[in-house]
Order: sequence, then C-alpha cells, then structure tokens
Amino acid sequence: MNLHRILASVEEVTSLDAAADTSARIASQVVDGAGLGRILRGSWLGHPVHPLLITLPIGTWMTSVVFDVVFKDVATARRLIGVGLAATPPTVLAGWADYVLLNKRQQRVGLVHAVSNAVGVTMFGLAYRAYRRERVRAARVYSLLGLASISVGGALGGHLSYAQGAGMFRWQPVRAVTHRNPVEYRRAA
Repeated sequence: MNLHRILASVEEVTSLDAAADTSARIASQVVDGAGLGRILRGSWLGHPVHPLLITLPIGTWMTSVVFDVVFKDVATARRLIGVGLAATPPTVLAGWADYVLLNKRQQRVGLVHAVSNAVGVTMFGLAYRAYRRERVRAARVYSLLGLASISVGGALGGHLSYAQGAGMFRWQPVRAVTHRNPVEYRRAA
C-alpha cells in the first residue's frame, strides 16, 4: 500500500470542485472580510500560522487519551479535550486564511483535510460531553475515533505542505520562482 499514492488521489477528485469553490468564497468573506487574512496567514511571522496552531489541539487530544487510558485520570483527560476544543477556532480560521490561496488541486485536498478534521473535532466534542456525564467508556470511543479522524486530516495536511508545496516560500519570491536557495541564486547570477 503506497500512502503517498492514496493521498495524491484526492487531488484528482474533480467532483469536489464546486464545494471547494464555495468553501474558498466563504473563507475569503469570513477571513478577509474581517481584515484578519494578513495576520492569520502569518506574513508578520514569515511563514503560515496554521501549522503552528494545530499543535495545541492535536497535542492536547493525544495527551488526553494517555491520561485516560494509561493513568486513568478522566478529569485531566476531559480538561485537555476542553483546551483542544478552545484552541480549534483560531486554528480553523488560520487554515481558512491559507485555503483561499491554494490552487484547485490543493483546494481539493484541503477540503477533505478540513472535513476529516471537522469529524475529529466533533468526536472530541462528544467525548468531552461524555466525560462530563461520566460516561467514560463512550468518551474513550469518541476520543479514539477523533484521533483516527484527525490523523487522516493530518496526513492530508502534510500532503498539502510537503507533496503539493502549499504555503511554501510564500514570502520569499526568489525561492518561490527558482526553487533554489537565495544564496545559491546570488552566486549563480
């Protein structure tokens, strides 16, 4: 099984184009309409913000499963899920800010990435609620389903970045055009 081939196959699903166009339009209205695009895209930082923000929800959710399953500390597991859920809206907004800059093939992958992660967020929301109701077994199932879903979403996000080059060299025009290190470019000139 070639995982790269599976991930790349999403790029070819033209039936996603209408949904991708609608998503890009809505994302542009929400993010750029509110004047948040420049901040959320990370031009002030020199690279996209979304990859930095994803570490908080993913980290807290993975750790919550460890606290529940290994340490049997469901209170900490629930709190960690809550922190991850609270960190999700800015992470989604930053992803939407980047989404509008993607080409069509990247938007197809980005859309499936977003849907997979939305399923994961929903599962962790259900897990949080189950923990609050002291339904630990159900919370564990939701958490594991959530981890599986965000793992698929993460693989697609990695494909976007590393295989498709989404967001790469965005603020480095010499490298974006030549695909060379700026120092090498100056030596060659």
